[in-house]
Amino acid sequence: MEEAIVSFLDNSLDPPVRGWLYTPQLANSDALILTHGAGGNCDAPLLVALSETVCEQGYTVLRCDLPFRQERRTGPPFPGNAERDRAGLRNAVAAMRKRVSGKIYLGGHSYGGRQASMLCAVEHDLVSGLLLLSYPLHPPRKPEQLRIQHLPNLRTPSLFVHGTRDPFGSSDEMRKALELIPAKTELLEIEGAGHDLGFKGKVKNADLPERVFAEFSSLFR
Repeated sequence: MEEAIVSFLDNSLDPPVRGWLYTPQLANSDALILTHGAGGNCDAPLLVALSETVCEQGYTVLRCDLPFRQERRTGPPFPGNAERDRAGLRNAVAAMRKRVSGKIYLGGHSYGGRQASMLCAVEHDLVSGLLLLSYPLHPPRKPEQLRIQHLPNLRTPSLFVHGTRDPFGSSDEMRKALELIPAKTELLEIEGAGHDLGFKGKVKNADLPERVFAEFSSLFR
């Protein structure tokens, strides 16, 4: 790879921003921020693969740990601290605005993507687009507990990447939920994939990053 990858820490913000910064050799002035789900961290293989692919296309990329993961190496986030995790994403955007002059996109897997969408439903002009990987529409086997309350207020163009075997929501449920969003949306279905989108342990869906970037660049061109 031609890009430079360095550890990143900005302690001037509260919560701090911590992760890995990818700088392309030929930058296009745009940036993508990626964060993780409730059970992982920013070193998740899915995020690493996406970061490499997107950076190779000229984007500066920051994959970062949410505040709850900075504070605890393991364990899920506490529900009462979700607002602090959203503040961490807001700070990540602020940190990247110091480094790029173009558009900034925000993305995340599962919990991280949900918090990104909730943040943008309130702060409509925060970023130019969202990349939401395996949005957790409802807990497994609890379709009545939909996490859609903020979607009618989401005015940020959004790409949803969803496995057809994801227990957190069926494809039909996702399509119905996307109808609530007034902004432009796209649903990229990954046939046969679960919530991990084919990145489980050492198993990697090698074609996924290129497919995601192709849809990403089409929606946000």
